[in-house]
Amino acid sequence: MSRIGKLPIAIPKGVEVTIGTEQIEIKGPNGVLTTPLCPLLTYTHADNVLTLATKDDSREANAQHGLRRTLIANAVEGVTKGFSKALEVVGVGFRVAVKGNMIELFVGFSHPVLVDLPEGIKAKVDGQILTLSGCDKCKVGEMAARIRRIREPEPYKGKGIKYVTETIRRKVGKSGGKK
Repeated sequence: MSRIGKLPIAIPKGVEVTIGTEQIEIKGPNGVLTTPLCPLLTYTHADNVLTLATKDDSREANAQHGLRRTLIANAVEGVTKGFSKALEVVGVGFRVAVKGNMIELFVGFSHPVLVDLPEGIKAKVDGQILTLSGCDKCKVGEMAARIRRIREPEPYKGKGIKYVTETIRRKVGKSGGKK
């Protein structure tokens, strides 16, 4: 039995949950998210609380119990508060700009790198910090990882694109004039 799966999900006011045959739909002030249902679980929605229970004690049902509960809880949080990831562009001459639904990165290449933002993700720039936000936690995290992959931070000077919370382990460079 999953410890996480046993926890009930509180549904705040303004959030509408619809349990279908194949997916669960969650509507809120920030948007609409859907999550697929697992046939090994039972879903009950009563008194603004959603609970999940396993139909049997199989290994797969126990694994899905915690996973599906977390996916639904993330969807509820996403349609109410939303999620955001902040990236920092570090380097001399490195900069970032947002033009419509495109991000323009100047990160040391001979040309600017253009990145299209998917539907439901917004970007905001404040100096060297790029903040991505949206209601789908998975999309926000994946987009942040893709942007970071364009120019990963290097260990000698720390130049590149990194998460704001990330610390780069620095290496010592060459020792100059020793023989």
